[in-house]
Formats: sequence, C-alpha cells, structure tokens
Amino acid sequence: MLEIAVIYLAAAIISVPIAKRIGLGSVLGYLLAGILIGPYAFALVGDQTDVMHFAEFGVVMMLFLVGLELQPSRLWKLRNAIIGLGGLQVITTSLIFFLIGYYWLQLRWEASLAIALMLALSSTAIVLQTLSEKGWIKQEAGQNAFSVLLFQDIAVIPILALLPLLAFSDNITHSSGGHNLIEHLPAYGQVLIALFVIVSIVLAGKYISNPLFRIIAETRLRELFTISSLFLVVAIALLMQKIGLSPALGTFLAGVVLAESEFRHELEVDIEPFKGLLLGLFFIAVGASIDFPLLGDKFTLVILLVVTLIAVKALVLYLLALFFKLRGNQKLLFTLALAQGGEFAFVLLSLTSSLQILTPEQNKITTLVVTISMLLAPLMLIIYEKKFNNLSQPKQAFDQIEEIEATKSVIIAGYGRFGQVIGRLLASQGYHLSILDHSPRQIEMLRHFGNKVFYGDAANRDLLAAAGAEEAQLLVIAVSEPDKILEIAYIARKHYPQLQLVARAVDRRHAYELLNAGITSFKREVFDSALNLGIEALTMLGNSQQDSIRAGKLFSDHDNESLHELAKVWGDDQSYGIAIKQRMEDLQQVLKKDREQQDKLKTCVGEDCGPQTSEQDK
Repeated sequence: MLEIAVIYLAAAIISVPIAKRIGLGSVLGYLLAGILIGPYAFALVGDQTDVMHFAEFGVVMMLFLVGLELQPSRLWKLRNAIIGLGGLQVITTSLIFFLIGYYWLQLRWEASLAIALMLALSSTAIVLQTLSEKGWIKQEAGQNAFSVLLFQDIAVIPILALLPLLAFSDNITHSSGGHNLIEHLPAYGQVLIALFVIVSIVLAGKYISNPLFRIIAETRLRELFTISSLFLVVAIALLMQKIGLSPALGTFLAGVVLAESEFRHELEVDIEPFKGLLLGLFFIAVGASIDFPLLGDKFTLVILLVVTLIAVKALVLYLLALFFKLRGNQKLLFTLALAQGGEFAFVLLSLTSSLQILTPEQNKITTLVVTISMLLAPLMLIIYEKKFNNLSQPKQAFDQIEEIEATKSVIIAGYGRFGQVIGRLLASQGYHLSILDHSPRQIEMLRHFGNKVFYGDAANRDLLAAAGAEEAQLLVIAVSEPDKILEIAYIARKHYPQLQLVARAVDRRHAYELLNAGITSFKREVFDSALNLGIEALTMLGNSQQDSIRAGKLFSDHDNESLHELAKVWGDDQSYGIAIKQRMEDLQQVLKKDREQQDKLKTCVGEDCGPQTSEQDK
C-alpha cells in the first residue's frame, strides 16, 4: 500500500508542476499523471476502481466547502438559475442523448435513458477546481455554471432512484450490497426517514454545531479542531449513504447551514488540504482508468461519441446562455466549462453494471467517452483563456513568511488604486507600513517604482502575524474582492482583537454585509467621488456652491443613516423593499424641506425674519 502511495505522490509531484508551468493547469496535470502510471503506459499501478471510490470523497469535501461559501440568502438569490438554467440543461440534454442512443445507436430504451441521464451531468470536480484556480468562479459564467452543477448534483438522487426501475433481469439485487439500511422499507417510509435526516442535519448545524465548536476551540488544540471538521464531513457523508442519498448533497447542505457559523473560516481552512489531496487522487485515478486497448479497437466510434457528447452539450449550453442573457464572452466560458461528462457518471455506471442495464462493452465505452471528455475539459478552458480572456495574468509563488517585514503601525491588505491612496497619505505622515497584495502584475509594477510590497493572501493568519498583526495599531483592508474582505476581517477580529480595522466596501450590498459582520469603519469605494461630482453638477445647473454643498451633506448624512437601518432588514426582500421605499420618501421630504427653508431665508434678506431663520441658517 505504501508503494502505491509513493507512486501516486511522485507522479503528482512530477506532472502537476510541469503542467502548470506550460499553462495546462493542475487538473490536466493530475490526469496526465494517471495516464503515465496506468496499466497501459508505465504500468506502475493496476485496477483503480477501489482508489477511485475512495478518491470520490474529494468531491464530497469540495461540495462541503462550496456550501460554506453560500449563505442561505445567497442560495435563495440563485434559485432561478439553479431551477431554471440547471433544470433546462439536464432535461434538454438528456432528451437529445436519449434520441441519439435509441434511434441512431439502436440501443434498448432502458440503456438509452440510463446513458442519457449520465451524459447530461458535468464534472463538478473539474469545473469548480478549474474556475476557482483561474479566478473565474465569481464571474457571471462561473456563478451560472455553479448553479447548473448544483442542480445536477441534486438530480443524481432521483436518477439513482430511477435506475433500478430500468433493470430488466428478474434476479438482480440493488447495488448497495446491504449498505442502504432502509431499502427494505416501503417507499413512503424511505422518504420520511430521508426527510427526517435532512431536517436533523439542518437543525443540528443551526443550533448544536456552534456550542460544540466553541468547546473544541477553547481547548486551543488546532489538531482537535481539524479532527472535528473531518468527523463532521465524514459522518454526514456516511449517514446520507446509509439512507441511499447522495453523500455530496448531504455535505453540501451541511456546508450551507454552517455558512452562517462563526467557525466557517476555520472549517474551510481545515478541510481544504484534504479536499485538494483527494481531488488530486481522483483525477489521477481517472487518468489511470483509461482503457487504451479498447480505444484502439473502437477508435472511430469512441472519438465520434466524444465529439457528439461535447458538441451536443455545447449547443444546448450556448442556447441556454443566450436565452438567459449571459453577456459577451461569458456565454462561451459558461459553454466550455460544462461541455464534458462528469464524475457522477462513474457512480451511475457502477450501478447500471450491477443492474445489468448496460452490457459490459457498453459500460466500458461509456466510461471511456466520459473520461476522454473530462480529459479535454481543461484544454477547452485553456483555449478560452488564451484566445478570449483578456484578464488572465501570470501567477507566481507567494513571498515566504520569513521574508515579510513586520510593522508596529499599519498593515495594508491590497495595494491597488484604493489602497495606494491610503498608503501614500499614511506614509507621508510618518507611519511605517507593511503592505500585502495578491496580484502578481500589481506587485511587479509597484516594486519597479521602489515600493516594498509583499505577495501573499492576507486571509492567512500566519501571514498577518508575520506582517506584525500582534503589535500593529491598524489593519487597512483594501482588496477588491468582497468575500475576501469579509474573510480577512473575520480572521483579524478573531485572532487579533486588539487590531483596529478599516475596510473598503465595494458596493452598498457589501456595506450591508460588513455592518452585519460587525465592521463599522468602512468607506464605499465610489460613493464620495460620485457625491462630489453630484455637488459639482448642482453648481453647474445654476445652484449656488453653498446650496449645492448643503444638499450634498444632507444627502450623505441621510444615506449613511439609511445604510445602517437597511442593513438590519437586508436579506428579507419584502421588508427591505418596504424600508427602502420609505427611506427614499424620507429623503425627498428632507431635501424639499431644506429647499423651502432656504427659499424663505432668501426672501428675508433685509427683513427681520426672527431668531428661527438665523438659527436654521446656522
């Protein structure tokens, strides 16, 4: 066993850096590593079925981490994309593949339907890993791709329930091999138990997890928290498996529930390394499982099927992108990201094999087609990056922690156009700065002009410590990503409570999130400049400069007051809509009353208007 572990690790160490170096990405590097050590290249490993079953747990962990990033309110906002876009993709693609299988390939209808449902699914592991790695997950295409993948993962549950109904052999038993503890119950009993388990996970995550994690955190044993995090994910996955549901869906649900937890970031940090390791193992196993002799015998058929798979899915996805009005190159990115088979096809193929829905040869060819399409998926995104994405930029390693210069004054996280203004002002007043940024291009430019800037992720607790967070007076969070700002603020408040924080708010919604997270010292990045330009516009329209400045101040004061009030109802669409309408009416009244008072004041020039007018003028 140790020998196999060494082979896998060595293959990854050699292949992944080379693949990254030449711009192929880590996913393709792992797949190539699997091909090299597989039975048809260097033959260093044999059958990878057991390894793949184990490595699929990396997908489970990945969905748990994805869930942690999705607060329920954000998930609710994605409901139209999840149900509409995801549902249309699965139904339309399945229908087309069913027709191809039944009428063109002359397969039995049961086999055609089973294969169609498998091929409608895309690779959650490859898509999310690649989009996250390239920084596209937050883009419009990335968010819509995630919505489709989420619907697909949910769809696996009814597909798993449907496949046994397609079985044609009278003596076939369910593939669970006794692992499903409730399969002997009637359908309504299984549904009730499944609902009970799901509700229990939600309630436990909401009301029990935080007190338990606080007890564990008070031990100050980091490894114990890591063990607890792993236990949480493994236990939920096992529980879902025992009742015949998708482990990935269960852990995703747990992640969504814990997204509001104060321990969200600790969980993310603890699970991330295991997720990366198991996903790498999964991709290596996929590469090693490619049956090259079968590919040689059925080369023309397999390649034709791969092209058909990619072309059909790409056509459906692009038409959906047009229908849902994705902008510009985002349509192409969305299309290429999802135009491949997925790892859940291997899970479903295992079931169809035991149920004898597919013949052994059909099973092997389908496996080969899905595997090759997954192998091509990173290449399609690389082509997009090279030809269509103008925002790509070279990546480099973070500076070593011991190289970072600590400060006792101010740490600035993010030194772009926003952070530089703050940094120059503070430096001109004699404050020593420790500056962190995670943009290689920005770092290179700033160092060229003699600025001492260190490359690293300020959400890393150890990095903040190296920058002097234990003794510094102030942390300025000026990065441009809203989620990263909240993450840095959370880490800093938790581990360095004495450190004062000021933050950049990207927009009004982000300001609400900062307020609800307890961060009150922030500035919206365009508000002041827009307000000053509005004051200038009033002056150009014939208002006196004094009146324009007064109107601007009234507007600013009212807007800041509204910001704090509206933050309390943010997330409740109905209450927020009522509150914002009321605040807008209040603003109109405030400005109208001020205009009337100013008009009255102007008519009093040279007259005795009483003490009230002069007091108002003050």
